[in-house]
Amino acid sequence: MHLLTLVLWIVLLPQAYTLRCYECAMGTSGSCISSEIDCPSQTQCGAVRVVSYAGGSKLMDISGKSCALPEECVTGSVNFGVAKTVVTSECCSSNLCNSQPAPEPPASSPNGKQCFTCDGQTCTATLNCEGNEDYCISAKVTGGAEKVVVKGCASKQMCSSSQSAQMTQVIGTEMSCCQGNYCNSAQSTSAGLLLLVAPLIYLVVFS
Repeated sequence: MHLLTLVLWIVLLPQAYTLRCYECAMGTSGSCISSEIDCPSQTQCGAVRVVSYAGGSKLMDISGKSCALPEECVTGSVNFGVAKTVVTSECCSSNLCNSQPAPEPPASSPNGKQCFTCDGQTCTATLNCEGNEDYCISAKVTGGAEKVVVKGCASKQMCSSSQSAQMTQVIGTEMSCCQGNYCNSAQSTSAGLLLLVAPLIYLVVFS
């Protein structure tokens, strides 16, 4: 009898402690319909919102919910000057705790950090980093038959190894981050396609 009780306890315990979360595919803010899912172990419930800007105008505002690993719960931005993407996310560890959408990105102002950014044919222009953008970033984005160089500012969390790996896998981006003003050295670049990165950055989150 004791053996049977132990076997049942081992079998049923993982089911009893399965975390249940809302899942909602990325979509325009407020438009997605949530369903309930059982999440794998080591994950949390997460809500994410991604807002991209181009030339100062809002280009995209999407949100989603899902199970998420702790390292996927990031809040930060990638800023290439002409295009900027801000990610806000919230994670929690109780059943169906991600009922509310992630908040809208807070307003940000220059923080004193400066990095190179690309303008036309060169990457010698200065970009004033904002908010928690404390790293400089360089990336090569595959656009058709060519690779487009983009440079700018990024938050530390967007430069983490897990985020870098996901970005590389999803959109074929080669990227590197560094600390220190103008550490993302200036170099020439191809013109155009700089807006390619903004709509795609959101794919690194909860993908």
